[in-house]
This record gives sequence, C-alpha cells and structure tokens, in this order.
Amino acid sequence: MRDVKQILCDFYRSVPVDHWRERSDIFTVMSYSVYVRLKRLRGNNAYSLNVYRSVKEKLGIILYQEDEAQIRSFVTDVVQQTDRMIQSFNISKMGYNISCIHQLTNYINRRVTDHREEQEKYVFKNEFFVDLVLSICERSNKTITDQHRLFREVNDPVIHVETKREEYYRIFQKYCNGATSAAVFGEIICQKLKESIEQSVYKKTARDLTDEMRSNCESLNGNRSKLEKHILKTLAEEGDFDKYMNYIHNPRDHFKSFIRDEVSRYISDKFSVSVLPKIKENIKLLQQKIMKAAHESTEHVQENRGDVGLWLKSFTQQISDELIFSEKHLSGVKHDDVDDFNLLEDVMRQELPAIISEISSRFSTRTFPVNLDYKFRPDELLIDLFCQCCWVQCPFCGVICTNSIEDHDGDHSVAFHRVTGINGSYYSSTGNLCTDICTDLVTSGQYFNISGRRFPYHDYRRAGGVYAKWSITPDHSELPYWKWFVCRFQKDLENHYSKTFEWSGEIPDQWSKYSKQDAIESLDRYM
Repeated sequence: MRDVKQILCDFYRSVPVDHWRERSDIFTVMSYSVYVRLKRLRGNNAYSLNVYRSVKEKLGIILYQEDEAQIRSFVTDVVQQTDRMIQSFNISKMGYNISCIHQLTNYINRRVTDHREEQEKYVFKNEFFVDLVLSICERSNKTITDQHRLFREVNDPVIHVETKREEYYRIFQKYCNGATSAAVFGEIICQKLKESIEQSVYKKTARDLTDEMRSNCESLNGNRSKLEKHILKTLAEEGDFDKYMNYIHNPRDHFKSFIRDEVSRYISDKFSVSVLPKIKENIKLLQQKIMKAAHESTEHVQENRGDVGLWLKSFTQQISDELIFSEKHLSGVKHDDVDDFNLLEDVMRQELPAIISEISSRFSTRTFPVNLDYKFRPDELLIDLFCQCCWVQCPFCGVICTNSIEDHDGDHSVAFHRVTGINGSYYSSTGNLCTDICTDLVTSGQYFNISGRRFPYHDYRRAGGVYAKWSITPDHSELPYWKWFVCRFQKDLENHYSKTFEWSGEIPDQWSKYSKQDAIESLDRYM
C-alpha cells in the first residue's frame, strides 16, 4: 500500500492533502456525484445549459439515476478485470514488485480515461481515480502479501537456508558417520520431496473439500439462484443494513464474501472430522505412491543394468502426475557414485515416515487456508464456479440477471424484480422513493426520465442503452421478501438515499403485515 500511495502521489499531485486522510471506500459510497463534474458545453445554444449545470453542481445535484448505475457498472467491471490481472501476476511463484502496481494503475487510468471520453455529460475528478485504485488495492492487499510471503519462504536465501538448517545438519551427520552415497542420496531425495508432498496434499485436500461442500453444505450444493436464496435468508437473520446495501449495489462482491465466510466456517467446524482425515488419507496415498515408484525404479534399473540417472528418470516420471519433482531439484547434488539401489530404496522407506509425520504436524485450521496456493483454495474454486455467470443488474431495481453464462446471447431477465426504491429510484415530480415493482411499472401509464427525456415504462426499450437489453415481462408475480425489507429498513433506506417514502411513494399498509418469517418462507416458496 506504500507503493500504491507513492504512485498515486506521482500521478496526481493536485489532489488535496485532506482527501488522503478522509478518502472514501468507493464500493460503499452512497452516490458518485462527489466524484464528477459536468462538462462545459460549447456552441451557440450551450450558455443557458452551462449556467443550469453550474447551479446543479453547486447544489450538489449532478447525476441522474442512469448515470449512477452506469458508473457503478463501470466500477464493477474494472474490479473484475483487475482481480484477473492480480491472479495473472502469479505472485506466489514470481514474487511481488512495484511493477505489479504500475500495471494495475496504468490499466485503471486507461479505463477511466476511455470512460471519460465516452461521456457527454460529466468527467471524473482526479479523486475518483485515486479512490478507485486505493479501494481495489486495499481489497487485494492481503491476497498479494500472503502470496509474496509464500514466494519469499521458497526464494529468500536467508529464510530458505534457515528452513533447511535441520535438513542439512542431518545429511552432514550421515557423512560424518560414514554413510554410503546411496544412504545420503536417499535422505536428500526425501528432504527434497517434502515441499512437493505438502503442496500436493494441500491441493488434493482442497479439491476433495470443495467437492464435499458442493454435496454437504446446504448453501453451496446448488446453482447461483439457490446460493442467492441462502444469502437473502442470512441477510434477513442478521439484519445488517450495510450488508444489504453491499448485496444490492455490489452483488458480485457480496457473493464472494459470503462464499469465503461459508468455506471458512465449514473448515473450522469440520476440521477434525473431515479436513484432517482427508489430509491424512492423501498423505498416506502419496507415501505409498512414492515407495512404489522407488521400488519399480530399482527393478527397472537392475533389469536394464542402468545407473542412478536411469533410476531418477524412472522415479520422477512415475510420481510426476501427483508431485512437482524433477531431476532439477537435485542439481548440485553429487550422486554419480550411487550404485546400491536396494539400499537407496530402504533408506527412503525408513526416512519417509518421519518426513510425513513432520508435514502432518503442521496442518491446522490456521495454516490450511494460508499455505494453499491462492488459485487452489476451496473458496476461490467455489467463487470461480458460482461467479462465471451474468452479473448485469436491472436498470430500475438493480436485481441480477439470472443467466448462467457471463456473455450470453439475448436479453437479460429475472424471475422476480424488486421494489425500485430499494435501488434509490424516486419519483422525479416529488423526490419520494418509489414503491413500484418493475413488472407492474411496464403495464402502467407512468414515465421515467433519462437525461431529461421522458419515456413510458411500457416502452422502456426505447430509452436505449442498458434499457434495450432487458426483458421485463408484465406480470403480477411478487416476492413478499422485498416488501418486508422496505418496511423493516424504511428509516435506513430514507437516510441512505436522503429521500422518503411519502406521498406518491407511500408504503402500502398491507406490506407491514409481512413478518420476517413470512419473508424467509416466501424465498422457499418462489425461488
């Protein structure tokens, strides 16, 4: 984060000093109005509009609802792309350096510049770029530092030698005690296999655990729609309004957080009865595979009157589908004079159990998630499984398209829309939050405003852009859950959007009859 702030200071020295102390998390801001200024128009007819916009700017009323939705969608897409970039850096193998941050900031700057050039009405202030970069990097900070720690443990000479102290000392003792080359070489092979065994067991256990959770964990054993139902139930039980707002405005981010929490809870609750037995079973199978490979390599060499080079080639080939281990791991180790392959096999049989025992002792609820390569973690495997689908939100109520393909053909659609006021929609004539549902609106005679132009809801596609890509069918299906939500969090919604449910947006009396239990049961009934 020190690197991030230094690069940002170099980018924008004009950003006020106070902003660095009081900056906002861009994922939780109520409105993006603070980050934009309206473009000054040129030409004969621009004067009056420029004056009007100047007044709006001073009053702090800048963005239309569709502008807010567009910027939120832009931020979401940038976050998804930068997540992929960070994974592509492969920091656990290549290490971290400041060039990673340069690539991220350059990419984000390019996207912000492109977005600005596409807009006719507004431009981003420098503070938008600063907060976007900081918010993205703060979210990824732990991932990057954890991966770099793994890299250092393997590649930092001081740390590496320190971790090898006992291994080298044991080998030195064998030399001093007159052990044969075969005995010493067998010891070295077992020590060199230690890290590969550990990583292989982590990966195999993570895959097994992911499969188990897909079967046994109720929230994770279905498709995204079923997962969303569990998210909504959890939100209702917890009653945390801020979490609701994150789910409504940043659904993909909320889904990821929910999956990570579920996986973390499952590992903690089931570690001794499920995770640890899997680890032990996978270690046992690996040990058997290694010794089988050693035995068959010995037979192969003896039958073909080969040397230690042939033995190593046979051995590494047989374990290559389970372990990352090759002759390169033994570069610099003198072994040309090894000729007693039965002794080599016996030494490995004697030494391997101690190695296995040492590896087993290091597994715990704390080390298991941390030491896993990022892309093999159960939560990341499940996130990849559940999140490779469409995340486009309805321009009126913000509900997520339910298509299972990210770049699907055809219109976006969803079974149940929400009360549009939940997404901040309001009646332009009064400023009151809306109590209408999209499926009702498209059958009404009401209008909505886009950049000062009015469009009838029943012909919403004529507004173009995101509106033209949605299929909102006129039906009277409803999900009581959101009516309960509006009543339960009415004051929170009004404070959040600085508007009220009054007059034209007055909440119908019958909505207050729904209890939390009614809301939760409606999810089971309809979703």
